[in-house]
Amino acid sequence: MPENSSSITRTTPRRGSRLLAAALALPLAAAGLVAVAPAASAAPAAPSGPTASVTLGDSYISGEAGRWMGNAAGTSGSHNGTDRAWNGSSADASTVYGATAASGCDRSDVAEVIGAAGVAQNRINLACSGAVSANVFRASNGGQSLKGEAPQADQLATVARQNNVKLITLSIGGNDLGFSGVISDCVQDFLIWGSYCHDSEQSTIDSKMPTAMASVGKAIDEIRAVMSDAGYAQGDYRLVLQSYPSPIPRSAEMRYPESDWSRSDTGGCPFWNTDADWARDSLVPQISKGLAGVAAAKGAQFLDLSDMLQGREVCSTATQQPTATTGPSATTSEWARFLDGGLNSSQGVLQESMHPNYYGQAALGRCLTLLWGRTSGDWACRNTAGQDASGMYLNAR
Repeated sequence: MPENSSSITRTTPRRGSRLLAAALALPLAAAGLVAVAPAASAAPAAPSGPTASVTLGDSYISGEAGRWMGNAAGTSGSHNGTDRAWNGSSADASTVYGATAASGCDRSDVAEVIGAAGVAQNRINLACSGAVSANVFRASNGGQSLKGEAPQADQLATVARQNNVKLITLSIGGNDLGFSGVISDCVQDFLIWGSYCHDSEQSTIDSKMPTAMASVGKAIDEIRAVMSDAGYAQGDYRLVLQSYPSPIPRSAEMRYPESDWSRSDTGGCPFWNTDADWARDSLVPQISKGLAGVAAAKGAQFLDLSDMLQGREVCSTATQQPTATTGPSATTSEWARFLDGGLNSSQGVLQESMHPNYYGQAALGRCLTLLWGRTSGDWACRNTAGQDASGMYLNAR
């Protein structure tokens, strides 16, 4: 792994083949026994150095889609001001994702940890787009490298020795469940098969859920082990497990009808109403419930993000696409990236699709800042209609 691969910020179809292709990412210590106990190895040094907030996991926390300020179906230039990578003559994703644009980890300059002001001196992003739980485990315990980087727990070990880590936030499990495959199947059913996806996909999710949640639990154990080895007691830092927001709205809140192709070609949300309702009101809550159970079992704080994008989803009636004259806005634009395909295939890369965008990332950062002020308990983060990220708030779960 390149030594400087982690991102560290310090405070000082058309309905045809193109859209379809895009859719297819103690020991007991007794004082009286000390004299006869074997000599103990030197204890690791107590945490020292600058305070740090660290994020680990997958694309929903790495900052994937942070390049985009809302969505616009235009095909040239800055796409009505939505493309932050546009420099006036071309687009350079590295201006947003830095060196990780080349690897595909896509740690953006507006990732959740970066936007969570006031938590720590150093804000360190170890997450990588596409990660599964095994990419968090230590290599010595089954961990796997990803995109040229060592397992995230091994990276965390270095960070923990060089900083006084106060907060660790983890987003993982979605790729263990094959969430991108669910999206791909549902899109195909809308575009070419004329059938619904929710029945078969629900069965797939149900079959994968036990193993996926067990893997998330192991990821937490691995993080705890790394911190213990670095000399931290559990009370020295907080560990947060967060869930996932829904990038698409319920059918009643869809801006485009399912009876024509504007839902795919313009809106970038090619899902049948029935499948959209299932994803929004069944799948996302099911995943959140599973993750909440893991957090409770492992003694981690839980941050529920299932309603974080309510009213700000792709194709939501409460939002609109910017135009060349109005431009993007945190109060009116969508907070998630649409499915990048069809007429919009030149705008970016497929893996950015269906993730919180620039505005969504700012909202996530605000959620984490608010959670930092809640030293215990599980919380759900939501937005206030008509307001930007400053309108985010927490409700007790």
